[in-house]
Amino acid sequence: MSSTELSSTEASTEVLLHRDGPLARIILNRPKALNALTHRMIQSIAAALTEWADDDSVQTVLLTGSGDRALCAGGDIVSIYRDAGTDSGDDENARFWADEYTLNAQIKRYPKPFVALMDRIVLGGGVGLSGHASHRVVTERTRLGMPETTIGFVPDVGGTYLYSRIPGELGTHLALTAATMTGSDAIALGLADSFVDSARLDSLIDALKRMPAAAAIAQHESSAVPPAPLLAERAWIDECYAGNDLPAIIDRLQKSPVVAAYEAATAILAKSPTAVTVTLESLRRARDLADLEDVLEQEYRVSLRLVAGHDVVEGIRAQVVDKDRNPDWQPSTLDAVSGADVRAHFAPLGERALRLRRVHVAAAPGSTGALRRSAEPRPTGAFSLVGEPGTTDPRATENHRQITEREATA
Repeated sequence: MSSTELSSTEASTEVLLHRDGPLARIILNRPKALNALTHRMIQSIAAALTEWADDDSVQTVLLTGSGDRALCAGGDIVSIYRDAGTDSGDDENARFWADEYTLNAQIKRYPKPFVALMDRIVLGGGVGLSGHASHRVVTERTRLGMPETTIGFVPDVGGTYLYSRIPGELGTHLALTAATMTGSDAIALGLADSFVDSARLDSLIDALKRMPAAAAIAQHESSAVPPAPLLAERAWIDECYAGNDLPAIIDRLQKSPVVAAYEAATAILAKSPTAVTVTLESLRRARDLADLEDVLEQEYRVSLRLVAGHDVVEGIRAQVVDKDRNPDWQPSTLDAVSGADVRAHFAPLGERALRLRRVHVAAAPGSTGALRRSAEPRPTGAFSLVGEPGTTDPRATENHRQITEREATA
């Protein structure tokens, strides 16, 4: 069957976008870099999704990765390190995140089945591409996580949205320690939907060319999902990670009789004190936000503030550039990170703020939940969420009031 190439000249070797009959395919194609995302890849994927959304011949969109090591290991963080040393670095990073987070929201609200094969390594930006899909398929080889605190950053691409909605404090543990999870963990924690043996992935892809996504997946998914290792750890995790006080969390982890708890404390203390403190606050605030768009806008504010500081560039240097694994965090201890320092990461950006379009889900009796996009982004300063264009969702007003009161009294 012939394929219609849709990718731009610039990005055609980094991401392959083509058609197999009713199936539109996105193939991340940087296998030597574990399919890490570049800005051109993000722009190319977004443009293709926009085109396919209005193409009646497209029934399903499929996301996969080239090579045998990863779906996607995240964003191209070396470019952040490189851009940080230039006059236009801040603007380049801002544009990258604005386009990436807009793509994450586009995937979440996509009007057609979006199937993500989350096989092997799925980290950071890879979670942003797959974790918001309508059909999330994992395998026995899946290793999924948000490793951002390791480089002095905070889970983004909607990671704090996903992690803050995991039962109990499992998401807090994963975010602060940068630990990964298995495919069965991902299903148990709500980050995936179906478990398919990796040996059946080729057959699943072939079926997606011939039948609706839900039917194809149902035909290939395992009847029994393997046990989720993280669920066995939930008791001590829920106990130790409760509350908003990170030093108290560390203290409980260190005093726990569970060896894994002490190891978790050691892992957190090795990371940027600023990053882990802001991560905890990001998760707690994300719980109070109504939708993914609100969380992405919060993550954008935090991301710009963090990259303008010291620790992100230093973390990338230590982990990826020089690889000495010995970052010089500033400040170097948790008690040196003040409440004012943390709150500053969440302050409004004014004209620089990311303002994502909201999507209204039609609620007519008997409807199939078709999506309608508002024609324009919301005006500067407006606070509107899901609802008819020009209206305000009561949840948004209440959440905004609660957050404003919290900031005023913090």
